[in-house]
Amino acid sequence: MLGQIRGNARTCVFIEPLFVIPSSMYTTYASVYMLKLNVTDTELGLVTTLNLLLQIFSAFISGYLTDRMGRRKALWVFDVVSWSLGTLLWAISQNFWWFVLAAFLNSFQRIPSTAWYCLLVEDTEPDKRTIVFTGLQIVSVVGGLFAPIGGILVSHFSLVPATRIMYAFACISMSLMIYFRHLGLHETDIGLRKMKERNKAHFQEELVEYWTVLKQILKDRTLMLLFAVYVLWNVQTTIRTTFVSVYQVEYLHIPAALISLFPAISSIAMVALLFAAMPRFREEQAKGLMNVGFLCLIAANAVLVWTPKGNFSWVVVSTILAAIGTIIANPYVESVVANAIDDEHRATMLSVLNVLILAFTSPAGIIGGWTYSIDPRIPLWLVIAVFILCVALVWLAGTKGNRMEKAVERADSQVEA
Repeated sequence: MLGQIRGNARTCVFIEPLFVIPSSMYTTYASVYMLKLNVTDTELGLVTTLNLLLQIFSAFISGYLTDRMGRRKALWVFDVVSWSLGTLLWAISQNFWWFVLAAFLNSFQRIPSTAWYCLLVEDTEPDKRTIVFTGLQIVSVVGGLFAPIGGILVSHFSLVPATRIMYAFACISMSLMIYFRHLGLHETDIGLRKMKERNKAHFQEELVEYWTVLKQILKDRTLMLLFAVYVLWNVQTTIRTTFVSVYQVEYLHIPAALISLFPAISSIAMVALLFAAMPRFREEQAKGLMNVGFLCLIAANAVLVWTPKGNFSWVVVSTILAAIGTIIANPYVESVVANAIDDEHRATMLSVLNVLILAFTSPAGIIGGWTYSIDPRIPLWLVIAVFILCVALVWLAGTKGNRMEKAVERADSQVEA
């Protein structure tokens, strides 16, 4: 399957482990690391929200900069700012204000995210995009197998020094990824044309294009529903990434050195599903399978809510259910949205989509921190509510027209491959 990926997509997918492996190691401990450096629960949520609010600005200008600078250059420049410098600052942070500065640098990630997404899909046939996103999912799975190294470091050095080592490793690994990926990428045909157009365009014309794209989204109810699902997916990701590890350590009293096992368990479950079940999925099952993934994720969070304190085995069950739900739902969520976006306005539409995502996810951090301080289980109930709404939106989108039908069919056509 991965052998069918060509061009820029191949470069992006095969170099991605240099990003995924270090991020899988430090992500598990990021929130706990901040708490150990005397950041309060509310300040933790505030840093997350601040980062997301600043990302709204970078998301808004991401389409313009990606078109004007070119996908390849925009990716290189702003990846250095948001990830190389961001991880370096995290590695040496001392208190809340250091994390605020790191959040500022990392907030520029939306610009390279838009550029990377364009490079990933623009020269890839629509019926091959599911393979690309499944390939990225496999890379993510493999990266999760390295997460226990973080636990080994924590047990040997204690949490704060170990996390600093993980961030330093991430800085080196991600910088190498940025360099070697830049060598292997080429500007897309659409990117070359957009660079010429943007160099001649005035600022007023740029605003007109943003407004035109926004009206196009608002007029297409099915596209709005698809975007709503994508936005909600990012909302729950923000809440889970920020608070699940803290919940496991502080509320369930799982030893910090052990929580790095959960990403590895998740990866093993995903690998098993990829080989045992994914080849049997069929086109006519696509919409139902997306909702099956959401239902598994609802069950995973419900199990975590009801897990007795100190019970490691229940957390394992929740982790496996979440892995199953993610591997089923995520490639479809990504590829359906990718196929629904017009190539001609991809960068601008992604910019608008990212602004919408951030407008809704920005409050998620502060709301999660506030509700966690009231009862640590409330953020998990919020995630469950998000997935219930996703199930309803997928069903509703299927009744509003055939755009989703066609997008899902194209996304699913290569699953067997």
